[in-house]
Amino acid sequence: MVKRGLVLQHVPFEGPAAIGEVCREVGLEVEVRRLDLGDAVPEAVSPEELLVVMGGPMGIGDIGSPEFPFLEREVELVRRCLTDEAPILGVCLGAQLIAHVASAPVQPMKAPDGARVFELGWAPVKLHKVGPGDPILGGLEGELSVFHWHGDHFALPSGARLLASTEVCPAQGFLLGARAVGLQFHIEVGLSEIETVMEADRSFLVRARGERGPEAIREETKLHEAPSLGGRQRLLRNIVEFLARG
Repeated sequence: MVKRGLVLQHVPFEGPAAIGEVCREVGLEVEVRRLDLGDAVPEAVSPEELLVVMGGPMGIGDIGSPEFPFLEREVELVRRCLTDEAPILGVCLGAQLIAHVASAPVQPMKAPDGARVFELGWAPVKLHKVGPGDPILGGLEGELSVFHWHGDHFALPSGARLLASTEVCPAQGFLLGARAVGLQFHIEVGLSEIETVMEADRSFLVRARGERGPEAIREETKLHEAPSLGGRQRLLRNIVEFLARG
């Protein structure tokens, strides 16, 4: 029985947010390890822990870099979780780490002409339900507006079940094995987290969406954040309950 969510955070502006709230709502304690501040990556997770690996501006290409020494240790921890079928939720970078360990390519998104493609801001993902009793996507419609913040994407790991997709990023979410969920998009963020990431990662935002990027995303947020809240909360709770009960 899972009793605690163990969160690995890489940067100040990408914390667990609603993930921590939902974990507490279902009765889990929450421990956040700030890897950017020197907290240790555990060698393994206990049978009572759900591992949550958050996002960050670093990527798979930074594994081995002295700037991010924790990434190599995270790769080994994710590998052990997959081998032991320990529950793990990866968000953005976290999902890319799971895909990487599962030997799925993680690469920059590109258009057919080779130009870089980014997904930043609000856009719908298509949800791939297996029926009304779907333990992860149950109670949701076929599409959900979510917040995106990435320029890399992963291929669907071999043997994984596709959960979500967009046209430019065909693998947006997956279930690998019985207890590993990866999400490229963000269902954990709210208004304050969106403002924080826009301020902290402004250069990436301007690169992807131009100088008017912040204003454009604020306009999108007014249109999509509140109407999609119920669906995002439902998806997050489904995932946490699914992984916590094993």
